[in-house]
Amino acid sequence: MAERAPRYISLLQSSPLRLTVGLITMFALVSLLSLGAAYLVIRDSMQQAMQSDLTQEFAGFQAAPTAGAVAALVKAEAAVTRSDRRILSYSAPDGRHYGNGYVALTGDGFRVLSISKDDDLSELTYLAVSRPLYGGKLTIAISRAQIDNLSDFFINILLLSVLPTTAIGLTAGLVLARRTARRIRAIGDTLDKMAGGDLGARVPKLSGRTDDLSSIATHVDRMGQAQQSSVAALKQVSADIAHDLKTPIQRVAVMLNQAREMPDLPPELEDLMHRAGQETEGIVATFQSLLQIAQIEGGSPKSRFAPVDLAKLAATLVEVYEPSAEETGHHLTIEAPADHRFEVMGDKALLGQVLANLIENALRHTPEGTPVNIRLERSEADIVLSVADKGPGIPEQERDNVLRRLYRLEQSRTTSGSGLGLSLVSVIADLHEARLTLSSNEPGLRVSLRFASAPSAIP
Repeated sequence: MAERAPRYISLLQSSPLRLTVGLITMFALVSLLSLGAAYLVIRDSMQQAMQSDLTQEFAGFQAAPTAGAVAALVKAEAAVTRSDRRILSYSAPDGRHYGNGYVALTGDGFRVLSISKDDDLSELTYLAVSRPLYGGKLTIAISRAQIDNLSDFFINILLLSVLPTTAIGLTAGLVLARRTARRIRAIGDTLDKMAGGDLGARVPKLSGRTDDLSSIATHVDRMGQAQQSSVAALKQVSADIAHDLKTPIQRVAVMLNQAREMPDLPPELEDLMHRAGQETEGIVATFQSLLQIAQIEGGSPKSRFAPVDLAKLAATLVEVYEPSAEETGHHLTIEAPADHRFEVMGDKALLGQVLANLIENALRHTPEGTPVNIRLERSEADIVLSVADKGPGIPEQERDNVLRRLYRLEQSRTTSGSGLGLSLVSVIADLHEARLTLSSNEPGLRVSLRFASAPSAIP
């Protein structure tokens, strides 16, 4: 439910749904205005027609020659006319009443009373004409039932036409918005993967779609393909250069060693050749690291993945580096609770190299006598491996840069190294789908890798 709520909020804020709601709202308003205008026009037309009929009918009674003739006509027509549809009332000069109902003038208008006890006219409305005629008073009233029923008719149209259409339109808009949101989310997820370094990510293809979103998805895929090709070409060039130069440089190193073994070398030349040999070995190590990074990025080591116990691996590396740490006065410690399992799926040799690089960096870049701590923690499905020191650390704005190949901080240029240690760690972490994080150890640097537990290691 926690994940669905933001998704529905995002859906409600989506442009397709907002556009649909806007169009449906406009349709509903136009329909209501049209129905209202039609109702007013038809009502006024019916009222004018009824008023005209009353005027014509009254003129027919005026054609009668005497009051008696008018009374006779009213009495005859009232006998065959229902009082709930039409009222005829004539008060003769002699005070006698003729018709099917009494019409009395009150402060609120005309009041119609039925002559028959069986008729209840109290709730009915009429349109009436009342005028003096031959010393008496003639009133003709026509029921407004048709006009009153007209409003019910338009309300039924509203309930049976406009409201269902609005509801169907909103439902259809919601369905279309969900489909569109899924496609937009797919494009956004692909762009996020590309921004995160996965240039092989592509937008999932949706059959039967040839709209603007499909065009955008196609352009995103083309952009990803172009970037992937460019990066692959650059990686291939760097790998080729490293491969082609590695052998000649190794030969130079061999020749320097042979020259150093020659007899009667001046001490100055021997020292110079020794330093040249060390530099050559550093260059070979750099090219070796570049070739290894290229190989790892190709994904081939994944075929060797197997369960690896990080606790045992860390203990082995601590044992290996303890003599070096003692020489410089560093305190190399490990924390791995014995009641937890720390198995991950991976390449044991590469994970060992990750630990070796992190330990070497900590020993090389921290003051003598400071601690270097390796820590293993786990949650329900994740294992976190961290190496923390008390050195100068890495500024927050530089933490992304140090993962680039051959990049070195200004304060690290006086120490040995190729600038590929953390780059290699980052590549191996990506290969194992582990999240690499550089953070402050207050003071110092903490490098953390979050792995998914091996299936057999999940409690």
